[in-house]
Amino acid sequence: MDVPLWLALLVVGFLGIKLVRPPWWLVAVLLLGGYLVADSILGPAIGAVVK
Repeated sequence: MDVPLWLALLVVGFLGIKLVRPPWWLVAVLLLGGYLVADSILGPAIGAVVK
């Protein structure tokens, strides 16, 4: 199943806000950081570690 990156980030952010209730700025920083890392040279390296 292929899920667009923006949709996966949106779902993870929504669930994180509902379950953990962190400050909104922390969620924004984590989502933006994750998006930027996924498109960088570190993306494949992190993907290999996660799998």
